[in-house]
Amino acid sequence: MIYLDSAATTLQKPQAVASSSAWAINHLASPGRGGHRPAMAAADTAFACREAAARLFHMEDPERVVFTFNATHGLNIAIKTLARPGSRVVISGYEHNAVTRPLHGMRADVRVARSPLFDQTAAVEAFRQELNQGADLVVCNHVSNVFGFILPIEEIAQLCRERGVPLIVDASQSAGALPLDFQRLGAAFAAMPGHKGLYGPQGTGLLLCGADPDPLLEGGTGSESVRQSMPDFLPDRLEAGTHNIAGIAGLLAGLRFVERRRVERIAAQESALIRRLGMGMKRISGAEIFQSSDPAAQAGVLSFRLRGWDCEDLGEALGRRGVALRAGLHCAPLAHETAGTLETGTLRASVSAFNTGREVDQFLQILRSIPAKH
Repeated sequence: MIYLDSAATTLQKPQAVASSSAWAINHLASPGRGGHRPAMAAADTAFACREAAARLFHMEDPERVVFTFNATHGLNIAIKTLARPGSRVVISGYEHNAVTRPLHGMRADVRVARSPLFDQTAAVEAFRQELNQGADLVVCNHVSNVFGFILPIEEIAQLCRERGVPLIVDASQSAGALPLDFQRLGAAFAAMPGHKGLYGPQGTGLLLCGADPDPLLEGGTGSESVRQSMPDFLPDRLEAGTHNIAGIAGLLAGLRFVERRRVERIAAQESALIRRLGMGMKRISGAEIFQSSDPAAQAGVLSFRLRGWDCEDLGEALGRRGVALRAGLHCAPLAHETAGTLETGTLRASVSAFNTGREVDQFLQILRSIPAKH
């Protein structure tokens, strides 16, 4: 199989991820739930994972790295901490449903900073104009999950800092694939999954906390058990219930892989693969690709359509030929509306540190073999 769906999940992972999770199942209990060796070893593993994340994302305090089930979980915590019904919230035109649904559910006053695809200068100006009209909160993804568009998050963060507006960063597609300096951004929160660019298991995620969050769940934490409200300190305040320690052990192995490989090297590899893919697809009759002329504006994701083909049908046809990618709206209708692809959707090819140029060439050969439709 040629796996080109890492924007959904990096199926190809370092061997240490699976072995670490398997070892944890048999050797680790639950952190904070006892003074015996399996519980203490679990606590050490959890803290080592927080430390690795703090190093990677430039955070001073590892205890402000909170474990979540996924990025959606973290975004819900962040949004429901900072937004209220009627809050004026500015978002980009490329947000995922993990952002838009919570905001609409709480009846926030959502304003979209609309800008053309891959135009970073226009994106900054769009946010500037919306912020000049006042805002209670900004939520912005670092990379579009549909098009790989790298939003100018540092410039947007600066606009927020100048106006005293809190910023939530959705780093679902950038964590582990692009440099992210949380301290420099000065963001209130950044949410990310463990199962994409951090190469961890599904069911893991991280929320980086610059601001003090409100709990989304309440329950046991292994600390301050007499108290009938959640602890007022992190990470316990947000981590009610038993930890996914097997997932956390695997995530730790994934973070260490990214540290060793280096984010800059991974970013360069993914960018080169996407450029190679785009160049090859330009020579395929009927192919429409969504690619930036500026490599600095696009990460390891490329969307395309093929004339005459329904995207879902083409995705299934490629799947039968051994190519795994994603077709449809990718849980991000706003991004498709912005780019003008809402009615059709797109096919999305996304790469990871485990993809090769040879795989890209094989995929192009398979795509050329697909019968034309008119």
